[in-house]
Order: sequence, then structure tokens, then C-alpha cells
Amino acid sequence: MKDKLDKLLQRHDELAARMSGQDFGNTQAFVRASKEYSDLTPVVETIQALRAAEREAAGLRELLDDEDGDAEMRALALEELPAAAEAVAEHEHRLKVLLLPRDAADEKNAILEIRAGTGGDEAALFAADLFRMYQRYSELHGWRLALMQTTETGIGGFKEAIAEISGTGVFARLKFESGVHRVQRVPETESSGRIHTSAATVAVLPEAEEVDVTIDERDLRIDVFRASGPGGQSVNTTDSAVRVTHLPTGIVVSQQDEKSQHKNRAKAMKVLRARLYQAERAARDAERAADRRSQVGSGDRSERIRTYNFPQGRVTDHRINLTLHKLDRILAGEALDEVIDALTTHDQAERLAEIS
Repeated sequence: MKDKLDKLLQRHDELAARMSGQDFGNTQAFVRASKEYSDLTPVVETIQALRAAEREAAGLRELLDDEDGDAEMRALALEELPAAAEAVAEHEHRLKVLLLPRDAADEKNAILEIRAGTGGDEAALFAADLFRMYQRYSELHGWRLALMQTTETGIGGFKEAIAEISGTGVFARLKFESGVHRVQRVPETESSGRIHTSAATVAVLPEAEEVDVTIDERDLRIDVFRASGPGGQSVNTTDSAVRVTHLPTGIVVSQQDEKSQHKNRAKAMKVLRARLYQAERAARDAERAADRRSQVGSGDRSERIRTYNFPQGRVTDHRINLTLHKLDRILAGEALDEVIDALTTHDQAERLAEIS
């Protein structure tokens, strides 16, 4: 381990020297070096803090082992040693987390797909609530959310909503949101006050670049048709809507929000690439985890991952048995980080357990 840490320190110094003393002549090379340097910096800082804590702890132990030493200094060392040992343990844990294999998609933008599940109109209204939650959460993080496709119910609900979210670390923060979200509440149309249970599915897909997924045009069937609004009402007089079918997988993506057929096709291809990329990631994950099932991050949309209980004002994430009585603040996007942070910590703990 010492050799590995020394090599990381050496690499960090090399990158610093290259960026300060050499004209790259190549913008892409400089960007790659800058990113590597930036990624290594927290690791290097933690290594340095760990080694400083280890030196301090070792010095205190030397004082304790010196039976001929000053009694007052030995007493002081005995008092300070537990805190020094705790600092070493904290830095070691942080370093292990930083050295965990990174998800290559963590820094990518994301495609957010929300669909109403069981529960009719109430499920569609809940899907709209979830969409607004992620919209507010994105605003709080300074991300950009661009709506790509919606199918509305006419009473404020969404049968389906697809959006692109772009910004720093979007997928890393949102990837554990995929799954079935359940709501328990009394619908406004319910006169007897009976609590209904409805559901919506959320899928968060890493946005894929063309270099991530190769799509052969011969594997695509492109259909164009006239866009229509709720209830079949025509919203466009030209065949601008596009349906793209990926023949090998059967994945179908439709797009009709734009008046331009070209723009609709570009948006549909973006969603298709994201779905194909996620399918490849899921297949790789399944191979790696064939002997066990991870509670977090499986992306299995058939699982119920979270319940929003309105009468009790609580949100429960079933994967980690976390319950917060902050329903309003979570739906406002303000307290969603508390759930996401807990899921991220749990995922890190499971991965650390695998390699320990």
C-alpha cells in the first residue's frame, strides 16, 4: 500500500510540473491532465493528512514507551493518544473511500424518465410531484433541467415526463433514484377520506456520448408522424414527430415536443443512446455481481425503493431502512440530499466490505 500511495504522490507532482512548466500545444491533453490533477488532489491531501497523523501518534507512543522520560509529558501523551489514533482511523477510512473504483458515469449528465404506475390519475399526479421535486433539486444544485418529452393527463398529472439534467456530478447524485416510488395519501377526489396507494417509476440514465455507444444506422427504423396533444388534438400540421426503433434490442423512443423533425430525431437519439448505455452498464454489473444482489444502485425498476406517506409526513427509503419526517422539505428538493447522502454512504460501506 505504501508503494501505491507513493506513486500517487509522485504522479500528482509530475502533473503539477507539466502544467506549470510545459506548453501542451494540445488543449485536449491539457484538459485531461488538469482533470487527472484535480481528481488526485483530494487523495494526495488525505495521504498527507494521514501520514502527519501517523507521525503524531508514533511520537506520542514513543513518549509513553520511554519509562525514564518526564512523567508530566508521559501523562500528556497518554491523554492525547486516543484522539491521535482516532484521527489516523478517520483519515484511513476517507482514503479507502477515495481509492474505491469510480463509476465512469458519475460525472455525466443524466436523462430523467418518470412514468405514472398503478393508481390512475392519482399516480399521474404523483409523477408530476416527483418531477417537480427533481426540478427544484436541480435548481438548488445549479444544474440545468431541460424538458424533452411530456405526456400530460389534463388535470395536472404526467403519464410520462423525460428531461435532460446537465451540470457537475449529476449522475453521481441521482443514480440511486431509479426504481418504484410509492405514495400513500388521500386523493382530492376522495370524499370518504380513504388513503390510496399509488406508484410512479423513476429511471435515471447516464447521458451517453457517441463515443460511449456505437449505433449502426442499419439497426434503426425511423418513423415520422404528425404530433398530437392530449385527447388526440392536433398540435402540428406537419409530420414532425419521430419514432426511433432500435431493431436489435426492440427499444423504442418517440419524440414530438419540437416542431422540427430534425430536432425531434436528435432528442430521440440522445434518449436511445442513454438507454443503450445503461443496458450495457446493467449487463456488466450483473456479471460482476452474479453471486449477490446489491441493495443500492441495482437500477431494477420493479423494486419499490421509497414510500412517501402524506398522513404521517414521512418518507421511507426501504433499501436502507431510512425514515425522515420531512416529506414537505424532501418534495421541495431541500432535504433530498439527506436521503441521497445516506444511500451514497451505504453504497460506499458495501463496496469497502467487498474489498476488505
